[in-house]
Amino acid sequence: MDIHSIISENLLTNATELFGTEIEAKQIQIQPTKKEFEGDLTLVVFPFVKLLRCAPEQAGEKIGAFLKENVDAISDFNVVKGFLNLSISKGLYVDQFKEILKNETYGIQPKSGKMYMVEYSSPNTNKPLHLGHLRNIFLGYSCAEILKANGHEVIKTQIINDRGIHICKSMLAWQKFGNGETPVDAGIKGDKFVGKYYVEFDKALKVETSAILEEIEAGNFNSIDPSQVEEIKKLQAARDQKDEEKDQKAIQSKITEIVKNQTALMKETKEMLQKWEQKEPEVYALWQKMNGWCYEGFNATYERMQVDFDTLYYESDTYLLGKDIVLKGLEDGIFYQKEDGSIWVDLTDEGLDHKLLLRSDGTAVYMTQDIGTAIERKKNYPELKGIIYTVGNEQDYHFQALFKILKKLGFDWWEECYHLSYGMVELPEGKMKSREGTVVDADDLMAETVDAAKEMTQERGHIEGMSDEEKSELYENIGLGGLKYYLLKVDPKRKMMFNPQESIDLNGNTGPFIQYTHARIQSLMRKAGTIGDFDSNISLEEVELALIKKLVEFPEVIQEAGSNYSPALIANYTYDLVKSFNSFYQSISIFNEENEDLKNFRLHLSKKTGQTVNIAMKLIGVNVPDQM
Repeated sequence: MDIHSIISENLLTNATELFGTEIEAKQIQIQPTKKEFEGDLTLVVFPFVKLLRCAPEQAGEKIGAFLKENVDAISDFNVVKGFLNLSISKGLYVDQFKEILKNETYGIQPKSGKMYMVEYSSPNTNKPLHLGHLRNIFLGYSCAEILKANGHEVIKTQIINDRGIHICKSMLAWQKFGNGETPVDAGIKGDKFVGKYYVEFDKALKVETSAILEEIEAGNFNSIDPSQVEEIKKLQAARDQKDEEKDQKAIQSKITEIVKNQTALMKETKEMLQKWEQKEPEVYALWQKMNGWCYEGFNATYERMQVDFDTLYYESDTYLLGKDIVLKGLEDGIFYQKEDGSIWVDLTDEGLDHKLLLRSDGTAVYMTQDIGTAIERKKNYPELKGIIYTVGNEQDYHFQALFKILKKLGFDWWEECYHLSYGMVELPEGKMKSREGTVVDADDLMAETVDAAKEMTQERGHIEGMSDEEKSELYENIGLGGLKYYLLKVDPKRKMMFNPQESIDLNGNTGPFIQYTHARIQSLMRKAGTIGDFDSNISLEEVELALIKKLVEFPEVIQEAGSNYSPALIANYTYDLVKSFNSFYQSISIFNEENEDLKNFRLHLSKKTGQTVNIAMKLIGVNVPDQM
């Protein structure tokens, strides 16, 4: 039995004697003692203050004295305000370590009987995956693996955004400028090939928009729909009255947006979308062909990332389901229709706003397909206990609205939906823009980090005797491991600045630093050969005790990471574990130790640390090599 359970059981069993009444298990809150205080575990005293009818400090003293007297494993205690810091005897930690050694999958929780679905990636089929997708994919994949480690069954999925106005932009550009070119002809990966035409569309749109803007500034509104002319003139007058340049630019951007929608190119794109929704054969065939190119490209990228999916959903299927649900909701009075025919939902009673569900021309918006997809998923997997959406924080409002719409539609499982909101990844030069072709391509970035890892490893040496194939695998593991770790060690809610060179540094809080420590441990194990048993009565040094304490934390870290959907907790725990091991390794002799019990103990401690590092890093999708 672990020390948490021993303390909890003792308090529950003796509650009447200690508190004068029975208590509930949830009142017992035990956590690791903060580094600045003496002790190993801290019991929060505040839940017991009223029962003991005294100040928090006095309550802590009373509980501490009781536990020290009744629990052999507690050697001492101290009270800081409402917190009781307990010191645990070294002997108990040795016994706990012996229990840990028996478990090859230490930290992994037993089956819970619960099922969760985690959505991640969910790309648009009009451009390749980029740096932002990398954080999304690694975060979603890792959360799925962490939920599995908590004993849950997990369905990994994505919704492929394979329809809509953006997809039609790439299609129209290829139709106009492609001259029948294919990815094979161009020697370009399929998703990058399609993305190239998305950029071409934007270039052509800017040219046409600029020409019309010049015309309207000269007073010529022939290219503008008459219904928009007065609005543009009002905006021009308001712009010309502003003194501040930023105010002028803000109004000008509104004019530009109106003009963009008046261009022949945008009108053709909207017509193409309507033809697609009507399954006009030529447009539909073009859509299938270009999407096929994208899928080939995506799959190659996923394979290199070493991520997978259990099931796929396509917006081209689910948006239809969403439309039917929206129309039924309108019929039932849950939604309402405006004079132009568009359908909306009023969410003001939920503290939100009015949300568009179907456009006036009957075409769907993202919310339409998200409603249909959520309901379809629950139908496919009725036993789901939660759906986790891994999507950037710019969509916070969207998911608040989605969950409240599901609530209005009468689905009680809306509360089981969770938006895993994460901060954007930025570069020193600013934000990325897909339509302008200024994104950091995911394939290029992975190749760059692997090349950098290769160069670093070759400079350091230590790869003698490895085959070319083994070396290539090592470079891949170091490069991608560094990239994944760098993107996951930051709390998901925080935005982050990405520096590729830092990600493969062998020093500091990096993936390669952890990988190198694992390789060092495996070298120790190869040298040690068979390891014998050890006596429980050994005397521990502080660095040994500190390392055992860190190992003891592992199951709790996995549980906390699962509850918070935070791979950062696993990443930073592993870094701390590795630092603790390195302190132990640098301070303590292993092979020169004359006491056989101590020598065997230290080898077992090293081996279990290596196993724990391996398990932890796999939870964030990182492979740890045996040689570096």
